[in-house]
Amino acid sequence: MRKLIQGAVVGAALILSAAGALAQEKPAATETAIFAGGCFWCVESDFDKVPGVLETVSGYAGGHTRNPTYEDVTAGGTGHREVVKIVYDPATVSYPQLVSYFWRTVDPLDARGQFCDKGESYTTAIYATSPSQLAAANAGKETIEKVLGREVATVVEPLKLSGFTPAEEYHQDYYKRNSLKYQYYRWGCGRDARLEQLWGDAAVKWPPPADAPGS
Repeated sequence: MRKLIQGAVVGAALILSAAGALAQEKPAATETAIFAGGCFWCVESDFDKVPGVLETVSGYAGGHTRNPTYEDVTAGGTGHREVVKIVYDPATVSYPQLVSYFWRTVDPLDARGQFCDKGESYTTAIYATSPSQLAAANAGKETIEKVLGREVATVVEPLKLSGFTPAEEYHQDYYKRNSLKYQYYRWGCGRDARLEQLWGDAAVKWPPPADAPGS
């Protein structure tokens, strides 16, 4: 009986230890950012590299219809853009830092789309999920206009009631699951060439310059 009790105690201790380790790995609180930066495959790829980003999910936001599909969005008329929902640990990375980095992953001067992809669904936007995010995004926009010396086309607005709709499964982690096709698309679309032209050494580089309040 004593051996059984001792075994049970040891087993319980191991379970508690494992649970404690998992609790340490997962942040106590997370926050969400939603960015539209053209092709969501590329936005996922760029933000998955950022320390403190826990998850990226491709999807649609900003429109006036609920539960849109890829076909709906690319056909136009729904008002939605391709976006990526970014779940992050605010103890590791701040929202202003993510905004600052976002600018250096897109061409915010292009009002017609991004790189080779044109149309409303490929235009850039920041969808704030709280008043503090909205203030930080607008401050970042003002600063980046001074950096570039031009007005940027990126929309900054609160997330609409239609919210965020995850994209179809085949779009998720596309850059990982279809690496060669993704790399060829990104190169052929001229994304990195334009980013280097616009941002120089700061293009898609972490950490970004500290050009936003609180970054």
